[in-house]
Amino acid sequence: MLPSHVSLVVAGGGPAGFMAAITAAEGLRLQAAASPAVLVLEATPEPLHKVLISGGGRCNVTHACWDPLALVAYYPRGGRALRGPFSRFATAETVAWFERRGLALVEEADGRLFPRSQRSVSVVDTLRREAARAGVGLLTGEALQAAVARPGGGFELRLRSGALLRADRLLLATGSHPSGHRLAVGLGHTVVPPVPSLFTLRLADHPLADLAGVVMDPVGLELTLAGTASRRQRQSGPLLITHWGLSGPTVLRLTAFAARDLKQAGYRGELRVDWSGGRSQLQLQELLAELRRDQARKQLSNARPWPELSRRLWLHLLDRLGVDAELRWADLGRRPQEALIEALRASRYQVSGRGPFGEEFVTAGGIALGEVNLATMESRRQSGLYLAGEILDVDGVTGGFNFQHCWSSGWLAGQAIAAAGP
Repeated sequence: MLPSHVSLVVAGGGPAGFMAAITAAEGLRLQAAASPAVLVLEATPEPLHKVLISGGGRCNVTHACWDPLALVAYYPRGGRALRGPFSRFATAETVAWFERRGLALVEEADGRLFPRSQRSVSVVDTLRREAARAGVGLLTGEALQAAVARPGGGFELRLRSGALLRADRLLLATGSHPSGHRLAVGLGHTVVPPVPSLFTLRLADHPLADLAGVVMDPVGLELTLAGTASRRQRQSGPLLITHWGLSGPTVLRLTAFAARDLKQAGYRGELRVDWSGGRSQLQLQELLAELRRDQARKQLSNARPWPELSRRLWLHLLDRLGVDAELRWADLGRRPQEALIEALRASRYQVSGRGPFGEEFVTAGGIALGEVNLATMESRRQSGLYLAGEILDVDGVTGGFNFQHCWSSGWLAGQAIAAAGP
């Protein structure tokens, strides 16, 4: 049965909500608070669903960036503000928290940390088990519909089912869902308008469509947007050519840091792609001169400038420039060589929009950080109200960084609520 009064209601059964609920409940239980001291409301039938499906079903829990000052650089929005929170609870503390509870994490070559089981259900099971052990109540299929601050402290809450509930404290961990923003606004907060972040790019007329599936690493990208200031966004790293455009970690990082500018530009602009891995014009000139000398009798199609250059991409560039692929290296003229060097260093493509609708990973926007005490995650506008996770105007690049913010903000909120007492 639903209790009429609890110490803390957590709206949102995601990673930030569970971390906050467990941390708060463990502290409140030590103070002999009534059980359950903490109640989590999850609007869907399945809590922690985002954890379950993340990382291709493996769950990229966090990233092996151990220095908090270095960690903040992976957050296009909120990075500077996270220095304080990450100095108290960041990657090392997250790894230790899970390991104390029986979940070992392993590092991959790119720094991502996954459960040793390579199954996201291990993370979900750990969080649900620890919540139950701490005495956290969980109500699924039930959402917080309205919240009113009581004059003497605490909140009167109305659930979607019509049930009424009183809580001493309220934590909103509803992610980027509009319902959480609406509740926060009703309690005095303002919302930085959300825009998509971490998405792929669609190319006009898609000149690379026949190369779908090709991966190049590293690739340099420079994005110039239509109708905005001359500021350019640059990233480098792995790139994947898809049926609709470009994807891969470097494209996701680019769109994360350029999220608001892309929105302002209507997702239109010019993308310059350096396929050469950062080689200079002089280096490429010397490389092609070596090929003319050492591979003189070989056809261009059978001797790529360097082994890591995709053969499909190389043939595509030759065709795009009208250079005969059966031409011998010894017969390559100066002008075709210059054109190839330019194509390898600075191919230009027109961006015509985002990738498939709904595939963006996170949103940029949320509750303005200046309205939250980031040492405790308590609202500066409403006493007893806490906010954690993606409801805040914080977002990271791909690689476990968004989950890390959820663990950190949830833990800080839980600690502060437990310290305040039942």
